[in-house]
Amino acid sequence: MKLASLRLTALTLGLVSSGFAAAETYIVDRYQDDSAKGSLRWAIEQSNTNTAQENEILIQAVGKAPYIIKADKPLPPIKSSVKIIGTQWDKTGEFIAIDGSNYIKGEGAKACPGANPEQYGTNVRTTTLPGLVLQDVNGVTLKGLDIHRFCIGVLVNRSSSNLIQHNRISNNYGGSGVMLTGDDGKGNPTSTTTNNNKVLNNIFVDNGDGLELTRGAAFNLVANNLFTSTKANPEPSQGIEILWGNDNAVVGNKFENYSDGLQINWGKRNYIAYNELTNNSIGFNLTGDGNIFDSNKVHGNRVGVAIRSEKDANARTTLTKNLIWNNGKDIKRCEAGGSCVPNQRLGAVIFAVPALEHADFVGSRGGGVVIEAAKLQKTCTQPNEQGCNAVPNQAIQAPKLSFSKGHVIAEVKAQPNQRYQLEFFANSQSNAQEAEQYLGSQVITTNAEGKAQASWKPATTLATVTATLTNHLGATSELSPAVRIK
Repeated sequence: MKLASLRLTALTLGLVSSGFAAAETYIVDRYQDDSAKGSLRWAIEQSNTNTAQENEILIQAVGKAPYIIKADKPLPPIKSSVKIIGTQWDKTGEFIAIDGSNYIKGEGAKACPGANPEQYGTNVRTTTLPGLVLQDVNGVTLKGLDIHRFCIGVLVNRSSSNLIQHNRISNNYGGSGVMLTGDDGKGNPTSTTTNNNKVLNNIFVDNGDGLELTRGAAFNLVANNLFTSTKANPEPSQGIEILWGNDNAVVGNKFENYSDGLQINWGKRNYIAYNELTNNSIGFNLTGDGNIFDSNKVHGNRVGVAIRSEKDANARTTLTKNLIWNNGKDIKRCEAGGSCVPNQRLGAVIFAVPALEHADFVGSRGGGVVIEAAKLQKTCTQPNEQGCNAVPNQAIQAPKLSFSKGHVIAEVKAQPNQRYQLEFFANSQSNAQEAEQYLGSQVITTNAEGKAQASWKPATTLATVTATLTNHLGATSELSPAVRIK
């Protein structure tokens, strides 16, 4: 009886002690890629065996800059909550690099196969050849690292509440620099698995897509990052692509030199605000329902905002308080997006710009990607036309403006007995047709014939005024033709 009691006591103490395993700190101070103590591979393996919260892997600066750890084979997936920190960033702002070029061989994007081995590079479904892998794990922090020359820099797969901050993500030519995805391994989205991650204050340079939020990624925050591409990038596709990702916030980022600064493909209720988009073929390239674009700066692109037609005729995109100017540039960069169609109508906000799912798209749809002609979409151009997508945003019409006795008069023809919001914008040049300065908004209600009229008194220093109209469902029109006021 006493022996049994002692065994039970020992078992209980063992369980209690295992439940209170202490967090560990692992020091990386040698850059050889093996499992010897002090290597990055060893530190990840050790942390994976310790399920305590808040383990740390501290990567020291060894020798002289640049500080580079070259992986000879894929690193093990991160399976425990851990902070992986390049310690030099706090001291000097320098990054410690994790480099995949020793085992990812081949020509540019062709070195990065998709899930379909006949496809490659950006804009094909892939989770192959990533650098750091966060899979089915929560509570990981990455800081002070330059993660480069993989096909995906950081793969966050079915993982939540992770933080990626103060890193440089560069030269990952396959899927993206950072990919947040709920992919179940077969291309299907999983909900509630890739939520509440934060990607903050990073520099993304020369990745195919800078960042992706795909296949169920939701309620994530991407803020205060720089997404940039140079002439060395073989596939400058998107700064951010959102594909079937919902309820994410993208705030305060800069996007430059891409086919699309930000592209949404059928995502819902994403909030995109206070970003700057410049020198892209298209600033915002959009489908999806309930997405809101608020107070962004969109300038120096070929098309400022492109709202594409889609199969969901009820989808709506809301544009509010965005500053849009100096677009219409000759930037024909079309890697899975962008605008290269000859004679494309250019400007601030353009409906029905074709993209890779449309028959009249001009550009790359992805390496090795072939879409059957019967599956390609087109936009209706005639009343009662069949087999085509309706004009996007319920074909809401911009108001008609005139100027009389110091007031801008806005005439609206829309649905009867409905509430609408007018937004007025000003431009400093007499030939400008965009939305350089936000003036304010006014709510109007149409009568039984669908007509309404509003008056706005602008400042006398302005040259032209334009306006948009947004219905009660959130669908916003293109900009009106400008009216000159001086």
